[in-house]
Amino acid sequence: MVKELIIDSTPDKGVTIALLQDKQLVELNKEQADNNFAVGDIYLGRIKKIMPGLNAAFVDVGYEKDAFLHYLDLGPQVQSLLKLTRIVKNGSYQEKLLNSLKLEKDIDKAGKISDILSRNVLLPVQIAKEPISTKGPRLSSDLSIAGRFVVLVPFSSTVSISKRIKGNAERTRLKKIVESIKPANFGVIIRTVSEGKGVEEMQKDLLDLISKWELFTKRLKNAEPSHKVLGEMDRASTILRDILTDEFTHIHVNDQALYDEVKSYVQEISPDLEKIVKLYKHKEPIFDHFGVERQIKASFGKTVNLQGGAYLVIEHTEALHVVDVNSGNRIASKENQEENALLVNKEAAKEIARQLRLRDMGGIVVIDFIDMHKPANRKELHSFLKECMANDRAKHTILPPSKFGLVQITRQRVRPEMSVVTNEKCPACEGTGEIRSSIVLLDDIENNLSFILQEQNEQGITLCVHPYIGAYITSGLFSKRLKWFFKYGKWIKIKTVSSYYLTQFRFFNNKDEEIKL
Repeated sequence: MVKELIIDSTPDKGVTIALLQDKQLVELNKEQADNNFAVGDIYLGRIKKIMPGLNAAFVDVGYEKDAFLHYLDLGPQVQSLLKLTRIVKNGSYQEKLLNSLKLEKDIDKAGKISDILSRNVLLPVQIAKEPISTKGPRLSSDLSIAGRFVVLVPFSSTVSISKRIKGNAERTRLKKIVESIKPANFGVIIRTVSEGKGVEEMQKDLLDLISKWELFTKRLKNAEPSHKVLGEMDRASTILRDILTDEFTHIHVNDQALYDEVKSYVQEISPDLEKIVKLYKHKEPIFDHFGVERQIKASFGKTVNLQGGAYLVIEHTEALHVVDVNSGNRIASKENQEENALLVNKEAAKEIARQLRLRDMGGIVVIDFIDMHKPANRKELHSFLKECMANDRAKHTILPPSKFGLVQITRQRVRPEMSVVTNEKCPACEGTGEIRSSIVLLDDIENNLSFILQEQNEQGITLCVHPYIGAYITSGLFSKRLKWFFKYGKWIKIKTVSSYYLTQFRFFNNKDEEIKL
């Protein structure tokens, strides 16, 4: 699998990062220049209100709405964190680490938040979920600092290992390495990418995290309530930290300053891959050059077309996301409807897994697959969907298909869903209506043409289009029409109709009858 990262930096829109796998867009991330509440940021919060009924507190972290902190997100060692905060603020804490700090007892898992916190208490908190819709950030006081290979967890002594590292010998080796180098009163989570890494790499990563903790305690002394104490890295560096592997072949950046930052960071964490970072200098927009813009327009609409002729209809609501799978007008085999349903459903499952990552859809997702009557086929679909989502970094749970053909997925939501407007202002009505994106018009025409010629075997096809589109299809020595001739072995007659709007097209057969699609 070949992976590429395309990074588009603009002064007005911030940074947009596209992850491509085998040239297909699978993730799209945006970082606004003024995003002060990113996941992982640590603030000095002030408790504003205790809600015994919710067993939670509302905390002022400087956002327009108070952030939400539930009792279960306090962490077992919240008393130790409160103790450290008081000592640091009083100026009596001279240690950089936690060697001399006597840890408090773990809090009761079934306890009450009013026994732990009260109004105006200062508590360092970490952003667990960014502000979404009308809700403020969600917080955790179970602090952690993530690195490339490990995650540092203060007020703990546990060393845990990613479940994705399967070999017992490797798990034992990594655990021994970390236990020999970690400081007292710190726990460590060993990440999946640590597999096969040596002592030197692990120690360097751990020392970087320890220096961040030292910076946190230093800043905490003079930190003002509701202000940021320690920030997560920028989005580009965070993505590189989490996913950069030897499978990456190119990282293209169109901004000199950001290019220098990315190159420096890659050189620091993986020197062998420094050469893959390239500065994009062409005049054409970087997303247009690498075909990302076309994929964005084709992938973010309400309707998403699949290669086999089926399509998805994706609806978003406040409570959940709904995906409807439709077989469309193309059927692989007229003999076996059950087999057809399984083929379409598996094709849809693959695209749905991509859409969840691409749009960063979180919360509850309900998928209405095409009905299948055989339990074995429903089981196969469930296994295939789990396989397709194996590379999804967000935590998720997939329930088996119900007897109604519905599959329910819960997927971790820590950021607002990625939303891209794909409709364009209609040039024919001066903005009173909207049309589908023109960038995918030729794809739609060719998909329908392929179906008409190869599956319906129609003869003497005439394509009626707007004059502008007709000129584009027929102009040039190697025109689009000539390419169709070489591909399908049939000559397509192009007829221009000035009364058509720009993206309107129709097909007619040799009897001048319209072919309904």
